[in-house]
Amino acid sequence: MIVFESVKKSYTNELFLPANTALKNISFSVSPGRTLGLIGANGAGKSTSIRLLMDFIRPDSGLVRVFDKPPNHSYLRKKIGYLPEVASFPANLTILDLLRFTGSTCGISRFDLKNRSEKWLTTLDLWEARRRPLRSYSKGMQQRANFVLALINEPDLYVLDEPMSGLDPMGRSKIISLIQELKQAGKTILFCSHILEDVDKLVDDILLLHKGEKLFYGTPSELAAQENKISIADAFVSMVQRKDNNG
Repeated sequence: MIVFESVKKSYTNELFLPANTALKNISFSVSPGRTLGLIGANGAGKSTSIRLLMDFIRPDSGLVRVFDKPPNHSYLRKKIGYLPEVASFPANLTILDLLRFTGSTCGISRFDLKNRSEKWLTTLDLWEARRRPLRSYSKGMQQRANFVLALINEPDLYVLDEPMSGLDPMGRSKIISLIQELKQAGKTILFCSHILEDVDKLVDDILLLHKGEKLFYGTPSELAAQENKISIADAFVSMVQRKDNNG
């Protein structure tokens, strides 16, 4: 479903300064129907990995494949639901406007678009606000609106960047339940989160990145056992601190 093979990516800094290496020879894969939690401190390489997966940027070297195709393949538009970390909406449009646009680009029929829009807007408590301009939405409402856009084409793969960002406890609980439903439906999910409690609840596997390097790939219980800790949060801190101390 998702394959990274020896992927390297650097960003150019100011003139005469060395490039900043974001990913260093990263390899991992996500099998169909699995949920992968991408974790790490700021600057670990999580956002770069997602941007490569979504074809927003290209690797310096190595191979990225999604559904056995390069990320720029047009076939993937209908196969991936993407939730960015920060909502960025045209201020005067409504969520219905954006759903019509998304439906058109994904080839969704008007009948299916109408039914799916009502279903997901109702599920995420946005039905009553569907005709309001998006500029009037709270941060949590905008995050839920972004999730509706990711859901509308009912894809096989979900790429979720900080899906709980800006949500109150009730909104967070609703999104957790929704992700669990997607898992039960056999969807493949890659999501990035700083809330390790949510990661532990939801994922099958964890990829821990630190300063562009892969420190761990495996199940949450394997991470905790490897560091002799009860929680993955404690195991995460232990592994990162040891790496920094050892250089």
